[in-house]
Amino acid sequence: MKLDSFMARRGNPELVVPARATPRETKLLSDLDDHWDLCYLQPSLEFFHVVDGDRRPARPGDGTKAALAEALAYCYPIAGRLQELPTGHMLAVECTGEGVVFVEAEADVALEDFGKPLMPTFHGAEGFLCDVGDTRVIVGRPLFYMQITYLKCGGFVLGTYICHCIADAFGTIQFLKAIVDIARGEAKPTTLPAWERELFVGTSLQPHIKEQQEKLFDELESTTCDDITVTIPTENMVSENYILSQIDMAALRRHVPLNLTKTVTSFELLTAVTWRSRTMALGYKPCHIVRLMIVVNARGRLKKLPLGYYGNGLLCSVIETTVNDLCTNPLGHTIELVRKAKDETKTEENMQLRVYLLPLWREKPYIKVQRIFEACDIKLIGQDTLDIGWAKRIGGGIPTVSLPNLSSYQFMCKNEKGKKSTVISMLLPQPAMDRFKKEMAAWLIE
Repeated sequence: MKLDSFMARRGNPELVVPARATPRETKLLSDLDDHWDLCYLQPSLEFFHVVDGDRRPARPGDGTKAALAEALAYCYPIAGRLQELPTGHMLAVECTGEGVVFVEAEADVALEDFGKPLMPTFHGAEGFLCDVGDTRVIVGRPLFYMQITYLKCGGFVLGTYICHCIADAFGTIQFLKAIVDIARGEAKPTTLPAWERELFVGTSLQPHIKEQQEKLFDELESTTCDDITVTIPTENMVSENYILSQIDMAALRRHVPLNLTKTVTSFELLTAVTWRSRTMALGYKPCHIVRLMIVVNARGRLKKLPLGYYGNGLLCSVIETTVNDLCTNPLGHTIELVRKAKDETKTEENMQLRVYLLPLWREKPYIKVQRIFEACDIKLIGQDTLDIGWAKRIGGGIPTVSLPNLSSYQFMCKNEKGKKSTVISMLLPQPAMDRFKKEMAAWLIE
């Protein structure tokens, strides 16, 4: 059975407010949160199966709703509403305690009907998600939506939307974990939330660095764009997840030179191979400049960022080379390029510089950098820790109803044999996608 072959019977949506009175205040977003590219509701699905049927409540939604209210008492800005400030078009959260949307639903299907184990990309997942209308409208409306869908096997699905301006993937899982922890019986979230958005506000920038950035903007604006991934609307591309088994990973590692075999990470290896394969698939000219942008998590890198920070905390580093240099040198050369990009975010000073640059990029929503490959590692964001006691998460992720995203995400799932596998998301025009698959397959030939 496919996901698009079932109907969910939804109850009436209701607002869930914090379990206790919460502060009434205005909280400013950071320059990273308040980015034009994050102004939408991000969906996600989490599938749970029963591990202790005797402890399963008759209506799991009752405990989930109560836990949601308790979690909101700690993460109270999520129960507020975004407003646009009169100056500068900045966004802020009015902590009004108005609440979030909660819906209960039923579906006459079981987890096994969706494949065992669960695999991305969850086509037809709309049945597990609230009807939120236009996901690009975020001002003056709830910032979080949750639908719990009961399945005939006893398991359930949590389908959520969260405003991306409020939380990134790590922050979203942290909030979901707070709900699940409390539903399991914990008195409070095991990780207490921290706001601290002021740490991602660009307050100062040396004149020569600002001048360099403005010169870069001028160059980008004046350059004629010949990159199809920029000129074609994203909705006209195809989004697919490329799944690599442990055997596939071992085949890729055989291409790594001996001096790197002991130190290369799976992220470095996969990024190097996919960057080359994608570049070849898009048919750029040998003399063209291509860029790699690595998205890194500031958590653990910016020392002043507190444990429990749930806002957007992903910063970027970019390197560039020519198509000829990228695709004709040995794979070890590409791996070193990937490491060079990663090394640019190792120091506190370099991370802080990226924070200072944020306001400049906020003001340039129309600039599209061409021939750039964006790679982001979300394999260890904590989703496997979602444990409600009598039920545990067995799969999930971002469904295809999400807005098309040029970023390539690396995450984990289990394949049809129940073995851990790595997934790479990719968005490309259909002809380029076909070529990309052939390029990737060539790397897996022993």
